[in-house]
Amino acid sequence: MYNQNLIYQIGLTLVKGIGNITAKQIIEHLGDPESLFKEKARILEQISGINRRVIAEIRNPAVLKRAEKEVLFIEKNGIKVLYIKNENYPVRFRECIDSPVIMYFHGNADLNANKIISIVGTRNASAYGRETTERIVKELSEEYKNILIVSGLAYGIDYSAHQAALKNGLPTVGVLAHGLDLIYPHQHRKLAIEMLEKGGLLTDFLSETNPDRQNFVKRNRIVAGISDCTLVVESAGKGGALITANIADAYNKDLFAIPGKVNDIYSQGCNKLIKEKKAALVENAEDIMREMCWKTSYQKKSNEVIQRKLPIDLPPEQQQIINLLAKSESIHLNILSIELNLPVSKLSSLLFDMELDGMVKAIPGGLYRLI
Repeated sequence: MYNQNLIYQIGLTLVKGIGNITAKQIIEHLGDPESLFKEKARILEQISGINRRVIAEIRNPAVLKRAEKEVLFIEKNGIKVLYIKNENYPVRFRECIDSPVIMYFHGNADLNANKIISIVGTRNASAYGRETTERIVKELSEEYKNILIVSGLAYGIDYSAHQAALKNGLPTVGVLAHGLDLIYPHQHRKLAIEMLEKGGLLTDFLSETNPDRQNFVKRNRIVAGISDCTLVVESAGKGGALITANIADAYNKDLFAIPGKVNDIYSQGCNKLIKEKKAALVENAEDIMREMCWKTSYQKKSNEVIQRKLPIDLPPEQQQIINLLAKSESIHLNILSIELNLPVSKLSSLLFDMELDGMVKAIPGGLYRLI
């Protein structure tokens, strides 16, 4: 028996004339995608972006038929569907304006891990670029055993990032520019299979989608959107890594770049990001951890117990925030929202008041910690 809700959810993404922004407006207006296929035309026309031409596309029986075919593929291959209203959807990406309604994931990584970093760079990686990538991933692994490493499974820096993560026992996720029924480039199939054991593969493309050129730009927005920050190791003045970096900057994500020689073609992109003050210059993992406030002076020393002076009679919601933050060195705003079942708008107001009262501190990457 088909999962009917899933058929309608996928169907929403297949209607010609409905993009990610309009799709989310439909969900907010109607409550669920099923209504899109069952409501009367006069109701649908009240939604911004929906006209008679789009309604004709909604009524096309081929839409739900293709969605049914995808559900069969999903169920046969154990694919996880990440619907934007579900808890398993990457919370860091949910607030981005062009985040997809649905993504497809094969693997076991936590896409809402406490710390996530994307590492990107040229496909024509030099020995310097590969060694720098491997060194930084190793340094990160020595501090954080569950930090998630994200990249695009391409040649060069991407491959080095994934490989170094696996070598150092870290989960790693490859974001694909095609469906989950193939691996591109096919030379990375062995690596991809290893990643399924500790990490996974993520895409917003249906099966039978080829790795066409335009798909890689769409892929890059996911690489940038699901992480706390993006590190560019080597990049020419133009190319996919620089596109990913600029998307991360547009999403107000923290951006880092490894500097290179001024006459090196594959350092032009990194040097440009640094010169334009879009990216912070970093040389090692310590620089990243410091900029992200992942490793800070407030952490407990080996034999030191830190006593925090907090008001005795806190309002219940503030006390819940304190209790949750006390379990971790820092937590992302969206994860707090899910854990506490509070809207982001209300939670932000509470955190602002608590920051004024000297109880919590906002740090880069949308994170909060106790003072």
